[in-house]
Amino acid sequence: MATRTAVSANPLGVERLLRPRSVAIVGAAPEPGSIGGNVLANLERFGYSGELHLVSRTRKEINGRACLASIDDLPLGVDAVVLVVPEAAILDAVAACIRRQVGAAIIFASGFAETGPEGLAKQDQLARMAREGGLILNGPNCVGVANYVDGIPLTFEPLSEPSAQQCGVGVIAQSGGMTTHLRLALRAKGVRVSYTVSTGNEAVTCAEDFLAYLVDDESTRVVTLFIEQFRRPRVFLELVRRASERKKPVVLMHPGRTQQGREAVVSHTGALAGSYAVMEAALQRESVILVSSLDELIDVSALAARWPLRPSGGLAILTGSGGFKAVALDSCEELSVELARFAPSTSESLKSMLPAFATVENPLDLTTATMSNPAIYGRAAQAVLDDPGVGALLMSVIPGALPGQMARFASLLPVLSQSSKPVVFAPFGDDAPLASELVDSLRAGEVPLFRSSDRALGALARLSGFGQAMRWPETVHAAGAAPVPPLKGNGPIPEYRAKNYLRAAGIPTPDGALVSSINAALEAAARIGYPVVLKAQAAALPHKTDAGGVIAGISDASTLAGEWERLHSNISRFNSSLELEGVLIEKQAPPGVEMIVGARRDPDWGPVLMVGLGGIWAEALQDVRLMSADAAEASIVGEIRKLKGAAVLVGWRGAAPLDIQSVATTLVTLGAILRCAPEVIEIEINPLRVYREGNGMLALDALMNTIAT
Repeated sequence: MATRTAVSANPLGVERLLRPRSVAIVGAAPEPGSIGGNVLANLERFGYSGELHLVSRTRKEINGRACLASIDDLPLGVDAVVLVVPEAAILDAVAACIRRQVGAAIIFASGFAETGPEGLAKQDQLARMAREGGLILNGPNCVGVANYVDGIPLTFEPLSEPSAQQCGVGVIAQSGGMTTHLRLALRAKGVRVSYTVSTGNEAVTCAEDFLAYLVDDESTRVVTLFIEQFRRPRVFLELVRRASERKKPVVLMHPGRTQQGREAVVSHTGALAGSYAVMEAALQRESVILVSSLDELIDVSALAARWPLRPSGGLAILTGSGGFKAVALDSCEELSVELARFAPSTSESLKSMLPAFATVENPLDLTTATMSNPAIYGRAAQAVLDDPGVGALLMSVIPGALPGQMARFASLLPVLSQSSKPVVFAPFGDDAPLASELVDSLRAGEVPLFRSSDRALGALARLSGFGQAMRWPETVHAAGAAPVPPLKGNGPIPEYRAKNYLRAAGIPTPDGALVSSINAALEAAARIGYPVVLKAQAAALPHKTDAGGVIAGISDASTLAGEWERLHSNISRFNSSLELEGVLIEKQAPPGVEMIVGARRDPDWGPVLMVGLGGIWAEALQDVRLMSADAAEASIVGEIRKLKGAAVLVGWRGAAPLDIQSVATTLVTLGAILRCAPEVIEIEINPLRVYREGNGMLALDALMNTIAT
């Protein structure tokens, strides 16, 4: 597969696309609805104040503006050129842009990498030409960009929205359709949009380039991303860390969690999808709010646009339905949402305004008292928001008849609009009509309006960091690992060497020795004590059991002699040319629960850790947890407890809890090794036999893969 070229994540590079002082439309047209006509109409509608040049082979003027006959007639150094030309003419057009020292170009045309190998070859040629000519390219196969802050829409989508007057959401999507969807959905919710960027096939510029710009852009409060393929994951991680420093939320949807989803990504973008699980693990301790649906992407973006700082307290829910309390409790448990516990003073205040039969708890049913005294809405909401233990508020109440809705919520609206904590108004009734004055008042106060309490709860969970977007509370550092000497090699290393290395790092292994004769084996067995295990050792034999290279349960010297011969016969039948480095003889470990732990240096996202139950469970049930390689022990213990089979580890049916703390310590060590030792690219301990709490664990088998450095 040909390599796609790209410029570095340089915000100055894309500024000529997002804030051009001069623009040229190549293929301009007067016809409404045409691509060239829409680009021109958008610029005129938004009142673009920079230099605007039109290029048309067939027209002398359009809308009273003179047209040039070719790109070569443009003045030198135009900031941005919009190429409304067919795929067959793109290379010539780009060459002409380079001759005229154009800063950046947008290519709408399709027919490149998304079509297959031939299209990819054309795209690579286009990218090389642009790179060598110093031309920044957006696309191909994109719908362009729009700057709503300065009123510069370089897209063929018909736009009518005014420029954003305050901070808004910056949208970046590789898919043009998703760019449009997100813009329309956010605008429909009354959310300001600062920029929209469709990156398409990303021949030169990619999502990371535009993210670099928006992270530093003062008019962008939140960055919303729909990314099907990360071109430069390491750059992405650096940028989201920078966003965290600026307290700017990044909301991300990355399709491809399933095999079918990954195949769809490939067919749509012409790029291979990476591992979703590894990406998710790498982002766990970053400030990215990772969502799993388009609804969540829109909902969380809308909330974050109003409250970019995540709440520190729990969620409070005020409702007018006792039935909804049960629904909300179920949802909060499923979403891992922490419900606030009202302070005594808050409870007393609420009791004073509610009937005696009301139960003051969270979620709180305001009862029918609001029908005769609607001021309770505002008073109760204020009392709850004043509670220091409350970090966010959800109002799910009955809106009532249209004519009386404004009066019903007159006391509530000022409280919600002036809140410094996230608040959501989610009235019952699904799509039942709401008074236009009520909707207008909510939008004027920038109060998010949801018609689905489920969506509101899901968005609050993500924003609050209670769910999968939770930032790791602490990290460990490489200095915490036991020092180990550099590991020489290039490829798999045999088990005995892997265990020597891990033992030096502080990970317990069974007592044993590498031997090359039966006499040496008998001496070692006498020293370590029976029963023992024999394991054939060779770098070319990573899966010893398949070759009959593991024999366990050897109870005495006479049995050991016979099994020694059987092991070598097994290996000879499996591969007669295989030369063993020796045989590892070990003390057979006492029974325990088997787990699997590992660490891998992902080529895109860097080192990650993995833990799961051993045997068939990790593979058959996909019961593993992946984590960042610098996760702390407390965080790792929390992830272990999230395993589907975690009940086996914490004391199933009266059994003693297992020493999962020692498992977490082992994973911390593996993570430190990968961060300290660049020659180690993969470690797997399978099985890791775990004993009851306080008795530790033993690494029974280990695989390591290395690379020459």
